[in-house]
Order: sequence, then structure tokens, then C-alpha cells
Amino acid sequence: MSHRTGAVLVTGAAGGIGQLVVAELVDAGLTVLATDRVDRPAPGAAARLVGDLRDPGFVAECFNGPAAIAAGGVDAVVHLAAIPAPGIVPEHETLQGNTTSAYLVFTEAGRHGVRRVVASSSFSAVGLAWADRDLSPHYVPVDERHPSLTVDSYGLSKTFTEEIAAFTTRRFGVSTVCLRFPFAGTGERLRERLDAVRRDPAGNRRDLWAWVDSRDVARAAHAAVTADLTGHHVLNIAAADTTTAVPTRELLHRYHPAAAVRADLTDHQSLIDIRLAETVLGFAPVHGWRPDPGGNP
Repeated sequence: MSHRTGAVLVTGAAGGIGQLVVAELVDAGLTVLATDRVDRPAPGAAARLVGDLRDPGFVAECFNGPAAIAAGGVDAVVHLAAIPAPGIVPEHETLQGNTTSAYLVFTEAGRHGVRRVVASSSFSAVGLAWADRDLSPHYVPVDERHPSLTVDSYGLSKTFTEEIAAFTTRRFGVSTVCLRFPFAGTGERLRERLDAVRRDPAGNRRDLWAWVDSRDVARAAHAAVTADLTGHHVLNIAAADTTTAVPTRELLHRYHPAAAVRADLTDHQSLIDIRLAETVLGFAPVHGWRPDPGGNP
């Protein structure tokens, strides 16, 4: 990528993933403007802006306020800010909050000629993880073309976020990249998930036992900011394996027997297809939880 001027605006910078993304970008020598509703330190960031991204005035300040001007303007956006799961607020607030903030941030980015918008989407956009009923994918591994099965407002908010990104590309010519993550964690958070899945593999059936290390999320966001691309893209970002010692084909036989199998699945291969991210971004996950290459926990 040719040299760029200006800053990367990271929304949701105070969150667990947001902090890792800020650190990743700063370590790469990029100027970062960090924003969140929570006033929390963002080491290395050129400035912190505290406010609500549902407020058009605050969103405008992020792009044309003193901090943005001092940084030479905003060159790219990594939009992580969102209500991160259903049940935190009423359903309509989840939908309104996530879609309103995405629309305001992406539109303001377009009006200011921002080069790239990277958005945190979710594997929930497919509709399995938070459904109020057992659903199975039509086929596995699940790629980005899989039809939406969404019956929950959080998954719908992520579907709308992807549509808003595509709209932004059509309207303003801004290149947009929506990264679909399953459960993301590292350290203690990941250990807790692995322990829960070990005790009850069935309890993770709607997530397809998928996961990604939060450090790989930060790497993917960095790759999406700097990749040489145009247009609108939706990309799966996940670990190459599952969260369980149970072989993948056995999991399918037990819990999703109707899903068509479109690949010769290895012992613990993920049921999320991550090949497109490598093609578009040159990105592949590097962090795992299994202590040996054979995939034994």
C-alpha cells in the first residue's frame, strides 16, 4: 500500500478487542484516534474522544474536530462500537443502536472522503448463534454466501451493518470491509470458553464450535485497513479449528446431520470457511489453543 496521511479512527476503542486493535495499529506506526463512550486510556493513541456515536454532532466531531484536524484528517475507520450481544438492552435498542451508529459513522466517513471503512460484523449475521430455536446451516463450511437465517435482533443488526457498508461504497465510493467474527477471546476469556465447551459440546452447537483469538481479530483489522482493494467485501475471520476435542464430522453427525458437507473435513477443522479472507487480505489466523500440530488438546 502506498503511503497514506491522516489517522485511523477506531470506535469502541475501550473494549477488549478495541484495545488490541489500537495497540496493533500503533505498533505498526499508524496514527490512531480512539473513541468510545467510556473514558479509558488508549496507550499510543494520538487522542481520545469520549461520546455517543448515536449523536450526529459527536460523530461529526470525530471527523472534523480539533483532534482529527491535528492528526491530518481521518484516512480510515475501524468501527468496533456496538451493543455486543442480545439481552443487554431491549431488542429494539440493540437494533437501533447498532444500525444508527454504523449509518452515522459510515456516512460521515463518506462525506469526508475517507479511504477505507472496516466494520466489525459477526458470524451472528448468518443467524445461528443467538437464535431462539435450533437452526442448522444449509451447508458447511459456511462461507460468506450462505443465506441469512436470522431470527434475532442482534444478528439482524449485523446484517444491516453489512448492508449499510455496501450502501456507503455505492454512494461515496469508499471501500468497505466487514469482518465476520465468531466468539473472540484470548487468555482467561478463551480458557473459560474452552472449559465450557469441554463440559458441554452441545451447548455450543449454534456457534458451530467456532472461535478466533482476539489477537488475530486485531491483525485482521490491521490487514483490512492497509490492504490494496476497492469495493465492498464481507469476510469470515475465524480460527482454522474448533473449540473442542470432538472430531468435526462427529459434531455434525450429532448436532447438524442435515447440513450438506462441501469439503473433506479434517479432524478438528472449523465449520467456517476462511479462505476468502486470505485471498482478499492475505490474512490467515496464527494463534491457536491446541498444544500440538496434531490437534490434540
